[in-house]
Amino acid sequence: MNHTVTVTVDNSPMDIYVARPENAAAPAPAILVFQEAFGVNAHIRDVADRFAKLGFTAIAPELFHRTGRGVEGSYTDFAALAPHFGALTREGLEADVDATHAWLKSDAAIDAARVSAIGFCLGGRVAYLANARLPLTAAVSFYGGGIAPDLLPLASKQHAPILMFWGGRDGHILPEQYRAVADALTKAEKVHEQVVFGQADHGFFCDARASYNAQAAPQAWALTQAFLQAYDAY
Repeated sequence: MNHTVTVTVDNSPMDIYVARPENAAAPAPAILVFQEAFGVNAHIRDVADRFAKLGFTAIAPELFHRTGRGVEGSYTDFAALAPHFGALTREGLEADVDATHAWLKSDAAIDAARVSAIGFCLGGRVAYLANARLPLTAAVSFYGGGIAPDLLPLASKQHAPILMFWGGRDGHILPEQYRAVADALTKAEKVHEQVVFGQADHGFFCDARASYNAQAAPQAWALTQAFLQAYDAY
């Protein structure tokens, strides 16, 4: 069961895709699903739906709402998304995270004590950012660009255990960057797992992209589920 709700953030309407589990007998755990740079598109909605089948209420906010509603871009034309991507700010993303969390806390069908987060690319960075702001149960970040060096100081503020995936052939996020993230989390004594798929490129989890990796993606999905279960996210 899925639907869209709308909240207001900074005087801007932000649509949120919500996928709910069927026949839930009790308030369901929630997972925030943060988009790639291509919007809350069919792939992100599919990921949310997959989590709903696992028993989560999956919640995917549209992070480009300040520059357009329903923004979805082509995987072969990133330039067309530049005005939306370039307009993002850390402060704005933090406001979006806070507003999404406030909405889910108001929903009686959601167990607000069990909220986790997952994100991809841009969303991988936002999942890490959200874990520094919210009392999450667990967080998962897929190839989160810009964490190093920009958000390394937030390593000490990570609330929940975090699982991070990287691609060994990712030309956007170099080994020294994801190693810096791991080092910062280790120094901060935070629980974290770092998984590098040596033959995978950026975006390897998305089966709609040319960079999809048929070996890495299912392994990452299985590890994600095991990680969330290990920390009682569902």
